[in-house]
Formats: sequence, structure tokens, C-alpha cells
Amino acid sequence: MNKPDYIIRLEKPTDYRNVENLIRESFWNVYRPGCSEHYVIHVLRDDPAFVKELDFVMEREGEIIGQNMFMRTVINADDGTDVPVLTMGPICIAPELKRKGYGKALLDYSLEKAASLGFGAVLFEGNILFYGKSGFDYASKFGIRYHDLPEDADSSFFLCKELIPGYLDLVTGVYQTPAGYYVDDADVEEFDCLFPPKEKKKLPGQIF
Repeated sequence: MNKPDYIIRLEKPTDYRNVENLIRESFWNVYRPGCSEHYVIHVLRDDPAFVKELDFVMEREGEIIGQNMFMRTVINADDGTDVPVLTMGPICIAPELKRKGYGKALLDYSLEKAASLGFGAVLFEGNILFYGKSGFDYASKFGIRYHDLPEDADSSFFLCKELIPGYLDLVTGVYQTPAGYYVDDADVEEFDCLFPPKEKKKLPGQIF
């Protein structure tokens, strides 16, 4: 990708179903048989923690090929205070366009916009091999723990990036996933019936 052949803009209500279908195609059979991410964003758009100013789509040749969004949440600090932070995702690129630079371009643009709005840090679950290229590091290095995770458990999936340098200095505590990310399987199944049928498969590497 030498010269950008895409635009990144805010999502519009008329984009909703196209974005949900894109997310479904991108996540289908990746982490579990089928997926729930398309329903998750459907629910999150009406959540008070949803940041509408950071709800982006990537468009190429008139087609939506990527999306990213953010939610407000907190770190329950060990000193008894709550430290405002962001979490991110689902984020995706159309399957046929992955590994071509679009994902990093969308991610970096999104993070730059979040920083410009004054948010201090982003914490979420992801692969350090990809997200490390955009400045993420293990959250444990910042003294931040993942909720409900035993101290001796592997937390390498839990990543953090400061948007304001030093924002998490002297902060230790427990990150809380926004409640809106937890959806009922029955609701997912009902929602998924609104889309074309796809075969669910149990594949190696799935975590659920």
C-alpha cells in the first residue's frame, strides 16, 4: 500500500448492518464456532459507555472494509480511586484484505483520534505481535491486572498503550471489562438468524 486507497470516517446509522456483516465475516469460526462479535457491537452502540466520536469505519472503492470502536471503562486502582481509561474493539478488516496494512492504518488513526480527545490509555485483549507495532505493551508492565484472573495465570493477551505519556505512572489496580461485552448466547443465536446461514466449525486454536 504505497498511496492510501481508503478513507476513514465515523460510522453512520446507515452503515450498521453492513458493519455487522463485515464483523461476522471477519470473526466467524476464529475464536469459537460461529461468532458473537457482530451482536456485541449491535448492543454496544446503545451502551452509555460507547464513544460515538471514536466509532470508525474504513472505506475503499465505496465499500466498508474495516471498523474499530471504543468504550469507556475504568481501572479500580489499589488506592481506592477509579482511573478512567478506554477499551477497544471489535476491530476488523475484511478477510480478503488482511495483512496488507489496512488494519494497522485503521488502528493508528483510531488511537491518534482517541489521544486528541484527551483519553489517557487504552487497555484490551489482543495479540502483542500485531498490536505491539502500534505501541501496545503487556498491561502487567504498567502494574495493571485483568479482572478475575488468578495471579499466576498467563496474562500475555492483556495489552495496554498510554495515549498520554505517564498517565499510568504510580497507578496499580484491576481493569474492568465493560459489562456490555458480556452477551447471552441465546441472544446471539437469535440475532444471527437475521444474517445468511453460515456453517459453524470447531477448529484448532479456538479459545471458546
